[in-house]
Amino acid sequence: MKNIIEIKDLTKSYIVDGNEIPVLRGIDFVIPEGQFVAIMGPSGSGKSTLLYSLGLLDRPTGGKYYLSGKETSKLDDIALAKIRNEEIGFVFQSFNLLRRTSIYDNVRVPLIYANVPESKHKKMVLEAMASVGLDEKFLNKQTSQLSGGEQQRVAIARAVINNPAIILADEPTGNLDSKSGALVMKVLEDLNKKGHTIILVTHETSTSEHAERIIHLLDGVVDSDEKVKVRRYTEKEQYTK
Repeated sequence: MKNIIEIKDLTKSYIVDGNEIPVLRGIDFVIPEGQFVAIMGPSGSGKSTLLYSLGLLDRPTGGKYYLSGKETSKLDDIALAKIRNEEIGFVFQSFNLLRRTSIYDNVRVPLIYANVPESKHKKMVLEAMASVGLDEKFLNKQTSQLSGGEQQRVAIARAVINNPAIILADEPTGNLDSKSGALVMKVLEDLNKKGHTIILVTHETSTSEHAERIIHLLDGVVDSDEKVKVRRYTEKEQYTK
């Protein structure tokens, strides 16, 4: 199986009040295409910093990061932005949806950045929404009219509308009740079954159980990296509001 991500001795430090604060202290791993990975660890272990580095939202201080065989450190900001829009989908704990804006306009934002002709937008938006269990009646609703679980599914629809190879999720169930969180994990499971590589950061054991591999960080290094028994939903379980 082809590796979609490979990092070698990845480091990241921040300068605070003139002092260098190391967060990632030399991380090595590879992630094959189509794998479902959970990144765990205590607060301050470097989980989100690692995810943001993988998503090209932050540049590492040192080491190598190969994405689909390309060494990302050699790419300029324009090239990195193009990769983020075409190859990576992002899902955040706080949803990051546009307020007082329709669901339709929220989901199609990546299409605008990718210069996709507007005539194709509605069809692509409907397909993305269907993939997360939302139908056409949601198109003209405002984000304030949706539950937390529905808002997160809208955020996932936006993340997958360009059919990215990788979906990165930072605490995707952190702001949800257990039922809504379970539905969001069902969405991510289904996307993984369709071939998307899923990498999520979580502190919740129940969320990590949906992954086939758990990378545990401690003080900026990989403390453990193991394949685990995957918890999956039965076919009888359906999306509900």
